[in-house]
Amino acid sequence: MARGDARRLLAALAALVLLAPGCGTPAGKAVPKARSKTTPAAPAERPNIVYILTDDLSWDLVQHMPNVRKLQARGMTFDNYFVADTLCCPSRATILTGRYPHNTGVLTNDPPSGGFQVFNDRGNEQNTFAVALQKAGYRTALMGKYLNGYEPTEKQGASRTYVPPGWTEWQVTGLGYANYNYNLNGNGVLTHYGRAPQDYLNTVITGKGVDFANRSLDAKQPFLLEMSTFSPHAPATPAPQDAKAFANLRAPRTPGFNEPDISDKPSWLRKYPRLRPRQVRDIDGAYRQRVRAVQSVDRMIGGLMAAVDAKGAAADTYFVFNSDNGYHLGQHRLEEGKLTAYDTDIKVPLIVAGPGVRPGSVEKRFAQNTDLCPTFQAMAGLTPPDSVDGSSLLPLLHSDPVTSWRTTAYIEHTGPNYRRSDPDLPRKYGGNPPTYRAVRTASELYVEYENGDREYYDLARDPYELGNMYGQAPEARKAELRSALQSYRTCTGLACRNL
Repeated sequence: MARGDARRLLAALAALVLLAPGCGTPAGKAVPKARSKTTPAAPAERPNIVYILTDDLSWDLVQHMPNVRKLQARGMTFDNYFVADTLCCPSRATILTGRYPHNTGVLTNDPPSGGFQVFNDRGNEQNTFAVALQKAGYRTALMGKYLNGYEPTEKQGASRTYVPPGWTEWQVTGLGYANYNYNLNGNGVLTHYGRAPQDYLNTVITGKGVDFANRSLDAKQPFLLEMSTFSPHAPATPAPQDAKAFANLRAPRTPGFNEPDISDKPSWLRKYPRLRPRQVRDIDGAYRQRVRAVQSVDRMIGGLMAAVDAKGAAADTYFVFNSDNGYHLGQHRLEEGKLTAYDTDIKVPLIVAGPGVRPGSVEKRFAQNTDLCPTFQAMAGLTPPDSVDGSSLLPLLHSDPVTSWRTTAYIEHTGPNYRRSDPDLPRKYGGNPPTYRAVRTASELYVEYENGDREYYDLARDPYELGNMYGQAPEARKAELRSALQSYRTCTGLACRNL
């Protein structure tokens, strides 16, 4: 049966009977409903998935990305999506496996507590969404960035041309932060790219991504394509055509920018001086560079959407736009950085368009990066394993009635970071907190630091996290939040999903 005929048959059946629960839906989490005339058509049995994962992209950049805004108009924006760790490697390990950092064992960017080698040694590579989808007959591709420590350099030796399990096509480098002068591992063959305009990494992988999508569609094979950019991670190098754009932009001046009084903040932050004019100018310059750097990512999205549309496959393809963590620029007197528990760093974009997703919709319920792996598996018609800590977002994407859903997000961070070789090493006043664990609710942020410091913010009254109210918060409520943190810090699988 042709794909179009199958889709029409599914739509006809949906008008007569209630749809069965999705394969990836945890037991007791959702009961799908019959679709109305205004509900988008039912998805294909094995839709394509295009996942764009950016690096350090904060919400304040989306306003300058027209194709991302088009994606919002075509699909659903998750208004409360949080990462479980604001550092690159732990976050990406969680995305790949659906497990919190304390379960992947990837707590930092470098051994012995993190990085590619730890991810590999602990068996995580056998439990990624790529492995699951490839086994189910999907063509899978990763292009751009993998995990910190996966670097095609002489020091890495055997890993120079290593291709992890689960990937049909592999076009990856570990040294792409500048977007120039890198070695790309193309399915086990290294190719050097220099400093010519055509060597710009986002341009290179956009072409390869479009080619992969076209070949997969021509072969009539379902595919998952992950476009994993280094942009806008520092140095936030823009494509040549964007180098002088947005000349008059300034970093957003939110109420928390260069915060006047931080005497109530934790001890690691409390002694930070107010930003001087030169530092503010540097922050504005960094913001302009970040906006310039994401223009090539935005064109990547536009090019992939156009390629899929040209093949007539838009109705069978999910587009997922996301970031591994957020970024702060001037808030709470912090220069450039991302390692805090504040919303600037933990609350990041997640936008999904595709079959069954209502155009222009906004989802307020909580989602985390633990949810992406089971969501991709559920999109492919698979049942996510019990070991994942997250839940499939498919019921929310399809506007199915959900009887219960999480009301908290959990964040864990291992610090401080003093490794000079780490591309995420914070600047002096960029924010380098000690180890902490945090719970984010709809109206609260609660943080426990390993050194004994505590933070509590009433976000309903103080959305910019200006006043630490830990001393004034009701003891009963603090006890509840402490209990939630204690449950999260050791949970696994179903126990995490039930919190």
